[in-house]
Amino acid sequence: MLKLKRVYKDSEKNDGYRILADRLWPRGLTKQKAKIHLWFKDIAPSDSLRKWFSHDVSKWNDFEKRYKEELSGKKDLLKIIGQKEKEHKIVTLLFGAKDEKHNQAIVLKKVYIGEKG
Repeated sequence: MLKLKRVYKDSEKNDGYRILADRLWPRGLTKQKAKIHLWFKDIAPSDSLRKWFSHDVSKWNDFEKRYKEELSGKKDLLKIIGQKEKEHKIVTLLFGAKDEKHNQAIVLKKVYIGEKG
């Protein structure tokens, strides 16, 4: 099972294995408080894409398309998520964005589910 959660929300036992899918560490959050098992910077959007998007909802459709293109070249990294899901049954993809409907974790989950079949 793959879940999504904002990293600033308290960790819970039912989060399972917690993966931070952001390129930058969340502002103001200590590693101890975040309780992250894996900081997966390499699966996050590239710096150029992240800066271009800048959480501008009007760019969402283009961001989603561009990030999916980036992820198409990272199938080996998607497999790591699959391995963690097999090992821990539950994986929670964490993101720092305030917008819970327009962020990279949503796209990552869609691509992962599509790859998984």
